[in-house]
Amino acid sequence: MKEFIREAGVKAGILMEALPYIEEFKGKRFVIKYGGNAMIDDKLKESFARDIVLMNHIGIKIIIVHGGGPEISSTMKKMGLKPKFVEGYRVTDAETMDIVEMVLGFINKGIVTLINSSSKEWQAVGLTGKDGGLIIAKKKLISKTSSGKGPSEKIDIGLVGEVASVNTRVLTTLDEKGFIPVIAPVGMGENGETYNINADLVAGAVAAEVSAAKLVMLTDTEGIKDADGQLLPALTKAQAKNMIKKNVISGGMLPKVAACFDALGGKVGKVHVVDGRVPHALLLEIFTDKGIGTEISM
Repeated sequence: MKEFIREAGVKAGILMEALPYIEEFKGKRFVIKYGGNAMIDDKLKESFARDIVLMNHIGIKIIIVHGGGPEISSTMKKMGLKPKFVEGYRVTDAETMDIVEMVLGFINKGIVTLINSSSKEWQAVGLTGKDGGLIIAKKKLISKTSSGKGPSEKIDIGLVGEVASVNTRVLTTLDEKGFIPVIAPVGMGENGETYNINADLVAGAVAAEVSAAKLVMLTDTEGIKDADGQLLPALTKAQAKNMIKKNVISGGMLPKVAACFDALGGKVGKVHVVDGRVPHALLLEIFTDKGIGTEISM
């Protein structure tokens, strides 16, 4: 009996800690970037879906943007193609673009099914950036400086785009009907060409355009770490920029941080980089005092 009372007290404490956050965020819009191991491990997938359903039930308006990098690379290798990256961005020719669309479409429908099977309300709806002109893209060129000296050069990495604009009317229409958009990061150019866009950048642009209260990036790391490998619970934009200059933030983390900057510039309240390998990572970051990842603010 004593053990039951102790456990009940712990649970009550958790609920009381979460209550102010539930009240604060009811009716607010969150953009969730879903990627990494959280998309692969079955238990983590189920945990993610339950988190989304719970957040939706308590009145938080969710928009999900998902990636699919590991799955795309795996499919390319099976087809005899070698994935290539420049500054964290996938080099994308026409053949690779076909694979990107195929794999992202499969992943997208899987996420929709996962969320809808966790709730009887069937509220998740799958989209790509091409649907309804949701994401208009333009070609992205990568700036790279050889050996860290001299002028930077512009590198063409193929059918890789960046977000030129977001058609919020599509998202508003779904929101009014109570649906949860699940967005695959593919956009359309002004002349109808298809672009592969980094999912982190899509999430940042969408969050900025809808003035989301929060952007949460699920990753395969604890968060952003300092030069000694220690997790930083909080960072300012200026501090993050300095870490990029010193190459402390590099590689695949660069697009994530760039997306965070875009979101903050678009009046997003706060941005969180969270370890998606932790079960119920979303709930732990959003509804507890300490959180589990890195919070970036202006």
